[in-house]
Amino acid sequence: MSADAQGHQAGLNAYEAPPPGHSSGSRLERVLRQGRFAVTAELNPPDSADPEDVFEAARPLAEVVDAINATDASGANCHMSSIGICSLLTRAGYGTIYQISCRDRNRIAIQGDALGAAAMGVRNVLCLTGDGVGVGDQPGAKPVFDLDSVSLLRALKTMRDEGVFLSGRKITRPPPLFLGAAENPCVTPVEWRPDRLKKKIEAGAEYIQTNYIFDMPQFEAFMARVRDLGLHEKVFILAGVGPLASARAARWMRSNVPGIHIPEHVIERLEKADKPGEEGKRLCVELIQQIREIKGIAGVHVMAYRREHQVSEIIMESGVLAGRRPVARRQRAAAPAKA
Repeated sequence: MSADAQGHQAGLNAYEAPPPGHSSGSRLERVLRQGRFAVTAELNPPDSADPEDVFEAARPLAEVVDAINATDASGANCHMSSIGICSLLTRAGYGTIYQISCRDRNRIAIQGDALGAAAMGVRNVLCLTGDGVGVGDQPGAKPVFDLDSVSLLRALKTMRDEGVFLSGRKITRPPPLFLGAAENPCVTPVEWRPDRLKKKIEAGAEYIQTNYIFDMPQFEAFMARVRDLGLHEKVFILAGVGPLASARAARWMRSNVPGIHIPEHVIERLEKADKPGEEGKRLCVELIQQIREIKGIAGVHVMAYRREHQVSEIIMESGVLAGRRPVARRQRAAAPAKA
């Protein structure tokens, strides 16, 4: 193990309270509170027990993101767990976002997992209700939904700020977590979305990651209402973006992935392109540049399914990191020798 990795490993063994005015002290929280434009990205979990598969997906993201989201069985499909990925990446020096879906675990398991994640150095959490099991490849699974995203936010905020479980029992060392939630500004009923966002903020959300944004007029209308309500001053909003591979892929996403809204003019642009993949990437760069100019936007969240290698190119071409130092990489610990 390198000296750098040993030092990081040792740091995780000591419980550290966040600095004044912070919930967690994570890099993502620091960047947002300092008013810098934040970048997060999604890591699509492997169908594997090999940690190297996780590191391989994370490496292309390392120098351009402030935190990496580890999805929690998104689309109700089973992959390596979010908490497992966050443990691996956190101990290797990456900033992570632990996604918690209420679909699969009850409040007892979730509260225990939150403590365990915090003990491993995870400092950012994204609270999700979760897709129904019917959209996944194991529709016979039994859903839980003991909590939803709003009640989950309240539960974690109670644990962190009041130092107690939902039962009222005292927590010796509360988990220092930066609490986030998701929002879908471009899906009906669009007129209710800002009010839904307000409920999540009141429940404890400190940052928001949106679903894919492809309809700029609709997103700008959403943000106008957010500003009217003063919500942009109470939460950090990271707009979701991602490259489309082709018109066919875009149509499939629009029809089969819950919460995806892709206007027809976007699909027509991909159809007319000689190289649809390059056009989808170019569109993503343009969207980031447009989104950055909207008042109340604090960053972007990039989702590139199985194409993590494109994220760095997209972010660098967008120019949103101009003037910022690259995210420093830590050398991860060597893998243990096989018996």
